[in-house]
This record gives sequence, structure tokens and C-alpha cells, in this order.
Amino acid sequence: MSNKNASQLFNLSNPVHFLALGFGTGLAPKAPGTFGTLAALPFIFILAQFALPVYIAAAIIMSLVGIWICGKASADAQVHDHGAIVWDEVAGYTITMIAIPLNWQTLLVGFIIFRIFDILKPWPISIADKKVHGGLGIMLDDIIAGVLSLALMHLIF
Repeated sequence: MSNKNASQLFNLSNPVHFLALGFGTGLAPKAPGTFGTLAALPFIFILAQFALPVYIAAAIIMSLVGIWICGKASADAQVHDHGAIVWDEVAGYTITMIAIPLNWQTLLVGFIIFRIFDILKPWPISIADKKVHGGLGIMLDDIIAGVLSLALMHLIF
């Protein structure tokens, strides 16, 4: 890990860095992943207005584009999966909320469940986190966390 902090490694005027850092939320001095997860809220609110296939397609596109965005930002910073890179959390929480009726309770429960999966990384998330590298490795554990969170949300709601 580099001794440089995120503001030295990333340039928010670079569109790739801006997105990878969740519109700058990844620069939060404490809990950047938590703040990055919150950056998904505008996407969730907007996508909820569309038909389910549109929401799903957008979540897939966010995830696929995220592989490149996170990989490029990580390579630019020369630090694999720097804590400031939070696009993976944006995509993961967006996945968590697919076809869930939106209200403050569901948003809060989805947020908590996703953060628990993302932080604790139970199997199979832990395998993806340890074995897969590059942009795919940065994204895959959060995609899996999002899918597991989504399944749990549908069981609850």
C-alpha cells in the first residue's frame, strides 16, 4: 500500500477517478465504503422509476463499466483496490435494491445488509475477494455481496 493518501493518488477532474471514487465520496477520511454506498442512492431512486428490465440492465452496465473504471483507477494510483475506490459499493447497493419497494425502511435495511456482507465477506464473497484481481476483483466481491443482499431483501420484503 502506498504511503500517499487518496487525494494525492486520484484526480477528481479525471472522469474515471471521479466515478471510481463515487463522485468523491471515497475521499471520506473515515468509512469511505460506507459513504460510497450512499452514493448509490441517486441511481436507486432514478432506476426505481423505470421498468424492472431497465433497472436490471442499468445495474449490469454499472457493474461491467465498473470493472474497467476500478481497474483503471487502481492502475493509475498503482494501488490495488485502494479504499477510496468505491464504485464497487455503488454498484453493489444498486443491485441490492432491485425490485424492492423504496421507503426509508427498505433503504436502511438494504444498506445495512449490504454493508455487513461487504465488510464481513462471508463465503463466497471472501473467495472472490482473495482470488480475483484487477478491476474484476475489485468489483466481483461487491457484486456477489449485492446479489446475496438482494436475495435476503426479497426474503424479508
